Amino acid sequence: MTVDGRLARGERTRTAVLDAAVSLASANGLDGLSLGHLADSLGVSKSGLFAHWRSKEALQLATIDWAVTQWQERIIAPALRAPRGVRRIRALHEARIDFYTARVLPGGCFFATTEFEFNARPGAVRDRLAAVFAAWTEFLERLVREAVELGELPADLDVALLAYEIDAYGIAAAMRSRLLDPDTTYRHARRGVLARLRALCPDPTLLPEGP
Repeated sequence: MTVDGRLARGERTRTAVLDAAVSLASANGLDGLSLGHLADSLGVSKSGLFAHWRSKEALQLATIDWAVTQWQERIIAPALRAPRGVRRIRALHEARIDFYTARVLPGGCFFATTEFEFNARPGAVRDRLAAVFAAWTEFLERLVREAVELGELPADLDVALLAYEIDAYGIAAAMRSRLLDPDTTYRHARRGVLARLRALCPDPTLLPEGP
């Protein structure tokens, strides 16, 4: 029981640290992370964190993986409860914008911040971010292909292009909301994707007329 207790405490500490790391990196980037900074912000010892991550790069990679877990839980999982097809595509976009509007992270979007930070910097961190972005793109394209197969989008649709457009609305919302009026920015992001889907869908009544 004592060993199990230590393991449980260690896992709780790791979770708390990674939550804090994702939050800090969303605003300051992954380069702004350090074990010392995280230890100070959480009121724990730096030596205790060193037992989990032996280098800054190891911490950065673990932070990326934790941000993926957060994205899956807060954005992907709710969307998958919607019916397959255009309604699921819209639900995914809505969940993403909801995540931003809830201000879960001080920087708005971990991935928007870190992908711009590392897109021209070779190395393990960039490679991990590139893999995550590729997986996200493939997921979006899969949802679009499902809608095509269901007859809810045109058979000759450029699947990759529509997935690109949807993601672009999300990225623009994440970035512009930090500098411009967030309410207007989020409203445009919601309306833009909805209008695009309604225009393409043979049965637009599957979707609401407006957000």
